[in-house]
Amino acid sequence: MSSKPEPKDVHQLNGTGPAASPCPSDGPGREPLAGTSEFLGPDGAGVEVVVIESRANAKGVREEDALLENGSQSNESDDVSTDRGPAPPSPLKETSFSIGLQVLFPFLLAGFGTVAAGMVLDIVQHWEVFQKVTEVFILVPALLGLKGNLEMTLASRLSTAANIGHMDTPKDLWRLITGNMALIQVQATVVGFLASIAAVVFGWIPDGHFSIPHAFLLCASSVATAFIASLVLGMIMIGVIIGSRKIGINPDNVATPIAASLGDLITLALLSGISWGLYLEQGVWQYIYPLVCAFFVALLPVWVVLARRSPATREVLYSGWEPVIIAMAISSVGGLILDKTVSDPNFAGMAVFTPVINGVGGNLVAVQASRISTFLHMNGMPGENSGQAPRRCPSPCTTFFSPDVNSRSARVLFLLVVPGHLVFLYTISCMQGGHTTLTLIFIIFYMTAALLQVLILLYIADWMVHWMWGRGLDPDNFSIPYLTALGDLLGTGLLALSFHVLWLIGDRDTDVGD
Repeated sequence: MSSKPEPKDVHQLNGTGPAASPCPSDGPGREPLAGTSEFLGPDGAGVEVVVIESRANAKGVREEDALLENGSQSNESDDVSTDRGPAPPSPLKETSFSIGLQVLFPFLLAGFGTVAAGMVLDIVQHWEVFQKVTEVFILVPALLGLKGNLEMTLASRLSTAANIGHMDTPKDLWRLITGNMALIQVQATVVGFLASIAAVVFGWIPDGHFSIPHAFLLCASSVATAFIASLVLGMIMIGVIIGSRKIGINPDNVATPIAASLGDLITLALLSGISWGLYLEQGVWQYIYPLVCAFFVALLPVWVVLARRSPATREVLYSGWEPVIIAMAISSVGGLILDKTVSDPNFAGMAVFTPVINGVGGNLVAVQASRISTFLHMNGMPGENSGQAPRRCPSPCTTFFSPDVNSRSARVLFLLVVPGHLVFLYTISCMQGGHTTLTLIFIIFYMTAALLQVLILLYIADWMVHWMWGRGLDPDNFSIPYLTALGDLLGTGLLALSFHVLWLIGDRDTDVGD
């Protein structure tokens, strides 16, 4: 007698058996429990309780069966479904003070890195290789912007993965590391090669002069610099993100600025050293320059195979080329502006300030884009949650003055511009860089350019990230390259305009030297 109800209960939980023929008068769900009421007595309230419990159990069994079935096919989908639940409230707990406190130190560190890069550029601009092969200046914003195309995108991608729990197990962590490191090596090699072609073309169009040895020199220097810099910075980024998660800091607030802090300095130092070393060997360029290019190109198949093994990077390997290539072209236009102004005595000192204004703007907008992307990932997948991803352009009031956490972070980042740049300008002045006296009117024009640059970038980031999300594109892979490239173009253009206006009104006090 007691053995019969057990399979009956099991059939009821699985949705099979006698539950398929409920009594019309009692409504759905009443008849299947008639057998169990024999054990509980005639009390109707008791039957009500059992009905709720039975449905809950049936739902739990069905969900468990579905999870087990999905788990046999893919472990990654389980990670997303289980880790996303408790994650969304976390960004809402951040106050303006906590955001500013977490961003301040990496922001200053990144700023001092751009100051160091500016001092390096101020020195190497007088080297013979920069004087004879002026197209190297066109490579500077393109390769410095490569950190925005690759390292900052890597930092944003890994920060999002860490925040939604995709780096919690050693297996997931190792798969993400190998796949992403291989991916950025592929992108660095290809983008470095394309950047050299852009430098050759932009250098050839105004003058109509083309030199084959200089073209090979630019190609070898660009590819080698991009490859080595991406390798070093990628390893640093992985360590920063893992460490920040362990000590309870949001990686979105620290990863991208630290990527930039060493990115500008390392990239510019590598470009200067490699191009100078290759320039010294120009007597045998027919052998050295093509050999350097061929070596890094030959490694491409290895990186492609490694990147294809990870599902997360496989998609980017196939579809992530458009933003980095277009961003490289945009940065190269900024490099053309730098090439035409850095040798003009009326723009003396611009070389030392260009990496600073470009780097600060790119760092701040990358933090904001990474935060918005993480917020959207916590609420769904790209293309979902259309209410969170408006396709229309937001108003400036919505971007900067709404009560949500992303607007709060935009205000904090914007307020960091003036004090940050004042510290960096004072540092440059103490190091006697730029051959320029920092007058009050110069500081006013410089600050106006910096504020306008960051204001435009933060507004564009708010629109672009949501717009890409609404179209089903992952903003971690697509938005930051465009934003940092626009930062380079806006920073260089606005700075050149400020210098030109200062020259027209005669308020420039320069001391041009070697």
